[in-house]
Amino acid sequence: MQLGADIRRRVLVEGVSKRQILRETGMHWRTLEKILAHPEPPPYRAPASRARPKLGPYLDRIARILEEDQGCPRKQRRTAKRIFDRIAAEGYEGGYTAVKKVVRDLKRVRGEVFVPLIHRPGEAQVDFGYALANVAGRLRKVAFFVMALPHSDALFVQAFERECTETFWEGHVRGFAYSGGVPRRITDDNSRVMVARIVGPRQRRLTHGFLQLKSHYLFDHHFCLVQRPNEKGVVEGTVKYARLNFFVPVPQVRDLDGLNAHLLERCREDQRRRGRGSAATKEVLLGADRAAFVPLPAAAFDACRKRSTAADSLSLVRFDDNDYSVPVRYAHHPVVVRAYVDRVELGHKGEVIAGHRRLGGREGVSFDPVHYLALLERKPGALDHARPLDGWELPECFAALRRRLEAERDGEGTREYIRVLRLLERHSLGRLTEAVEQGLRVRAHSRDAVAQFLLPREDWRATTFSLDGREHLRRAVVRATEVSADRDLLPIGGAP
Repeated sequence: MQLGADIRRRVLVEGVSKRQILRETGMHWRTLEKILAHPEPPPYRAPASRARPKLGPYLDRIARILEEDQGCPRKQRRTAKRIFDRIAAEGYEGGYTAVKKVVRDLKRVRGEVFVPLIHRPGEAQVDFGYALANVAGRLRKVAFFVMALPHSDALFVQAFERECTETFWEGHVRGFAYSGGVPRRITDDNSRVMVARIVGPRQRRLTHGFLQLKSHYLFDHHFCLVQRPNEKGVVEGTVKYARLNFFVPVPQVRDLDGLNAHLLERCREDQRRRGRGSAATKEVLLGADRAAFVPLPAAAFDACRKRSTAADSLSLVRFDDNDYSVPVRYAHHPVVVRAYVDRVELGHKGEVIAGHRRLGGREGVSFDPVHYLALLERKPGALDHARPLDGWELPECFAALRRRLEAERDGEGTREYIRVLRLLERHSLGRLTEAVEQGLRVRAHSRDAVAQFLLPREDWRATTFSLDGREHLRRAVVRATEVSADRDLLPIGGAP
């Protein structure tokens, strides 16, 4: 650039001849003409087309391969190296670099262009993501629900065992409560949790579960076109942001409740951040979203899946490929399952008869030992071999009570011990433990004796007779008993 400026000044201003410049610099006269014609050196321009004798016959083949890969998942599409190997096997004799450049150019031409969209207050986008978390010392994959508000860029994140109808419901319920209202319009993908069938580009046959949620909260829905997640690009980016910022480093928590408390705190901290191009923080912009929300309904949404089934001969109820126990008196009876994200409730004729923590895997069994005590009372010989009682940890006083009962009552000691355990059907383990320990101290070992220690003093006082409301009994006179009068009951002669 410096040389060109000096030459232009000497020739065009000082009048030095071109021949003199050529003798001094030794450059070609065409180069000198370019310098004099352009204030800056003109850029290099490659020829419009260049012959490709080796690769030319395979250009259409490469284009077809890229077209076929459009229908495959992104991570399973062929790379330039795999395309080179393919055409080399078909006779290509050129190098890999030329193939890589052609593939790059073709992908650039095929790259899709998107229209920036405006995001009005009161709209939301929803999606699920997956990340690793260390829960109770075990590294595991969890599904996390994300609700993004594009106008304010606020986000809500909660973790669950997996993605299913119950977690979808619970995620919305918690998200609405956190945001303080219901978005007027929610954009989702075409998950089977929400869409039973796709009947057109924008027409969907909705699942019963999604209709329940929509009818309760009265929001409008919007589904993306098939394989067009860019229509909810805000929440797609939010899922990535949450994974990189909320799950890095890997959270170390005791349970999912602890993880969700951590995620909720991070969401609140994120509200104090100002997004790119925004004049205010997310917390300030969230006010406009809340002003456009639909108010929360007065009644809470019962986020549980219901199913009617029956208990089998083992007093087990199968739901979601796991078994849950009920009291043995309900074996072979119809049962209604109410499945929440973290627990399963089992009912019969409107009454809750059992509750279990929901199992996350498959083919598992959740036993409550108390459910089988009534059956074991009839079959005491199975006490030490009953699977529901395997691993049941009881305080040491129960083992001492069993030893004493079996020593005192010979063959009926085990049955009486089971009767004591059946007090757990109405009392907590802590209270029964105190009663058993008290019974051992006074050598009162029977079921009825232990039961007496469970009754609070108020219960005994409640049995005291009262004259309240029985004023006529105040006139009754009860004479003192005379022991000498009992002699009239003896036979003549005074012999007993």
